[in-house]
Amino acid sequence: MATDVHRPVIPEATQADQPAAGTQAVHVAGLTRSFDGRAVIDRLQLDVRPGEFVALLGRSGCGKSTLLRILAGLDRDIEGTVLVPRRKAVAFQAPRLMPWKKVWRNVLLGLPGKPGRAVAEQALKEVGLDHRRDAWPKTLSGGEAQRVSLARALAREPDLLLLDEPFGALDALTRIKAQRLVGELWQRRGCAVLLVTHDVEEAVLLADRVLVMDDGVIAHEQRIDLDRPRDIAAPRFAALRAGLLERLGVDTAAEAA
Repeated sequence: MATDVHRPVIPEATQADQPAAGTQAVHVAGLTRSFDGRAVIDRLQLDVRPGEFVALLGRSGCGKSTLLRILAGLDRDIEGTVLVPRRKAVAFQAPRLMPWKKVWRNVLLGLPGKPGRAVAEQALKEVGLDHRRDAWPKTLSGGEAQRVSLARALAREPDLLLLDEPFGALDALTRIKAQRLVGELWQRRGCAVLLVTHDVEEAVLLADRVLVMDDGVIAHEQRIDLDRPRDIAAPRFAALRAGLLERLGVDTAAEAA
């Protein structure tokens, strides 16, 4: 994996700002993003190791999705240093498929050069949708559409996969299946993953490390020292979940009652 190859998202980042090769998949230092004079992200610091799965929690409006857009290179009106792998991909909550293109063509959408159909078919096979490669997007279920979005991200061979609440619009059963799929893909691919989510249980289930964002900074970090596959009924899982909920201002005693 080429996770030791970084590039600055902002032009003013210098060679001296870059991490030593192979030490980080993401390096963020002093990142500030303001809207109408208000800092939504305020001198934020963040490092993600190659191959690490990190989940980002926080109240609505705390800057989670803004941070992800910056890492994806979609928002450059920033101050500070942001270094990310050259090969990165993002999947949003909405699959954003083009209805006039068949599934396999949606997978190749935006890829540089002229990749062949085989590239799309391989990515679709990884997410269990090779049998739907010639389908039109309007015929897909919500879960299938989200898997196409994941296949489109995988086709880019990313060293960093950015996920912005990709399961938020799915029903409970489909969500569980999608979570399991992402976990399997991450273990198979070995890329770094940053998952933005509101679901604390999902974060503990998937991540090596969970970060809580508040007031534009990373306010809390929790390492998830659980073996995989994880059992949501295990006492240690429940304790980690409860601790993170409390950090987010949720009264777990009231929740249990």
